[in-house]
Amino acid sequence: MNELLTSMFGLGQDSSIQFFLVFLRVGAAIAILPVVGERSVPNRIRLVMAFVFTAVVMPAVTNQFEQPSNLGWGSAKYMVTETITGLMLGLSLRMFVFALQIAGSIAAQSTSLSQLFGTAAVDPQPAIGHVFVISGLALAVTLGLHLKIAELLIGSYQLFQPGSLIPAIDLSPWGVTRFAHAFGLAFSLAAPFMIASLIYNIALGAINRAMPQLMVSFVGAPAITAGGLVLLFVVAPLILSAWWTSLDTYMQAPFGTSP
Repeated sequence: MNELLTSMFGLGQDSSIQFFLVFLRVGAAIAILPVVGERSVPNRIRLVMAFVFTAVVMPAVTNQFEQPSNLGWGSAKYMVTETITGLMLGLSLRMFVFALQIAGSIAAQSTSLSQLFGTAAVDPQPAIGHVFVISGLALAVTLGLHLKIAELLIGSYQLFQPGSLIPAIDLSPWGVTRFAHAFGLAFSLAAPFMIASLIYNIALGAINRAMPQLMVSFVGAPAITAGGLVLLFVVAPLILSAWWTSLDTYMQAPFGTSP
């Protein structure tokens, strides 16, 4: 590995060791980050992106490491701590993608669109969820997600020193907070569809009460399907805007609640 890094980037012995240690954190994060960490992205592309982000991050964090002669090339400590830290950073952003998937599932179930068009995603999910995820990721990249990811990775070295393991007593509440925020965000994004479903079912119940002989389910099914599609067309831009605002706010202060 040392010879490979030296030949690829023209690094010396000491610099290649630091490059490898930075790659441990960056590569673990890239594996599950939004956009670059999607399952539909080929592994070779992920590897190239990990090298690219490592080359961007390394010059800014070189002074965070010990002298290369003291690092201990075969030390397992750095492999464990840097990998765990990278996975934690990647998962914190991956939760925003999960929020879009959950919101899509809630919206599809609320409007009887869960089976419409099947699924075109790698992960099984309703078509609305796929639309939300693809649109959200495209919006994020357009608005500079890759730059914010680089800033996040560089800033992580100021809080999580290389070789230091994050205490579980601090990591646990921070992780629970991230999961709770993802579910709360998902319900907030899907709120228009849940409200529409509530109004629809109340109206259907009232009609059935007034006209018991009428097959209200056959009459109401096309209405809720058409209404769901119209509602998706109207509120999708607002949903994606609210999602990006939440993601952007988090990335401006990702460690406001220190893990």
